[in-house]
Amino acid sequence: MALIRKFEDIVAWQEARKLVSMVYEITSRGEFSKDFGLRDQIRRASVSTMTNIAEGFDCESNVEFARFLVIARRSSVEVQSLLYAALDVGYIDQETLKTYYEQAFKTKGLINALKRSLKISPK
Repeated sequence: MALIRKFEDIVAWQEARKLVSMVYEITSRGEFSKDFGLRDQIRRASVSTMTNIAEGFDCESNVEFARFLVIARRSSVEVQSLLYAALDVGYIDQETLKTYYEQAFKTKGLINALKRSLKISPK
């Protein structure tokens, strides 16, 4: 396993970055682009996923890093939930939901694996 020297080396961050790009792409089209509330919320959630991984990496302890990873994971779940809202109002179709949901799920799984790798002992 390669040594992680900077947050850009973290695979979970790389996948979160892909999620951000995907979310911005889909929210820039059609009616989705005009629904400022939903559009902005799903964008913020995707960006939060990526930035909390990066911010946590710069923490001075694994416990603090793990706290940021929990926030990042929750943000990826928020993206998943908001995708259903977009589906329900007709901004995306079922296939788009599946593709984006799977990217958020993959990101969430990598965040979980990273958190587990920190080996924080319970108090």
